[in-house]
Amino acid sequence: MTKLPRYPIYIPTKGRWENALTINNFQRDGVPINVVVEEQELENYERNCSHPTTTFLTLPFSNQGSVVPARNWIMDHAIESGAKRHWQFDDNQSQFNRFHKGRLIPIESHLALRMLEDFTDRYKNIALSGFDYEMFVIRGTTSTPFFLNHRVYSASLHNNEAPFRWRINYNEDTDICLQALSTGWWSTVLFRALNIRKSATMTMKGGNTDALYKGDGRNTMARTLERMWPNVVETRRRFGRPQHAVAYNWKRFDQPLIPADDPQPIPDYGLKLVGKPESDSLRRALDL
Repeated sequence: MTKLPRYPIYIPTKGRWENALTINNFQRDGVPINVVVEEQELENYERNCSHPTTTFLTLPFSNQGSVVPARNWIMDHAIESGAKRHWQFDDNQSQFNRFHKGRLIPIESHLALRMLEDFTDRYKNIALSGFDYEMFVIRGTTSTPFFLNHRVYSASLHNNEAPFRWRINYNEDTDICLQALSTGWWSTVLFRALNIRKSATMTMKGGNTDALYKGDGRNTMARTLERMWPNVVETRRRFGRPQHAVAYNWKRFDQPLIPADDPQPIPDYGLKLVGKPESDSLRRALDL
């Protein structure tokens, strides 16, 4: 029997009804999702992305130039529903993976989410947990299953009891992580053993790309975060453009995970490979 995620899933999306990567990813596996759209785009999303597992939620505002108002609206919606936590996913993610013996193996979305939920619920002070990007999980060299007290971006599980909100248009995900970590009690967890395939920033049409990154947007983005967190963030040039850098400063945050009062045992998920991979090296890695 398929175990679906226990917490509600929200996907804020704008201008991507014809290339709905994250929506398609969950629909393919029959996972219930809430697609959060602006009113003027609702008809387009309903026409292109309707599915029995999909609920469309309409924002009471539009064209804010940032996803931040939508993220806070989603949090309020999740809290009002009575959920202990809620998921938020960017709309440009197409596949979940399990990192096993130096290889990336596709995994069904409902299983990836349930595994991360079960881990997160074993601790009382995780403000955010989530999946690292496939592009950052270096094949053949990464043995760390997760990073503690690190960034969590774009594919995240939020504790609705944690008193943190999104508050800046640029790098809102870095900021909310730093808000939590700067308390010295709340923690974040970034999973690498489970990860997600995400399109690189500025490679897809839609979203708030034009509003945020036009002109000197990249430099403004980095400098805004640097001003808010001057002892942690600095602006550098990376990949030929201005980019904020936290890097080793994440290590300043060393608070441990605090077990829940009644932590539940991690179940056996019964993982099995469906079909044999074509790659000889992958078959050897999986002992097939």
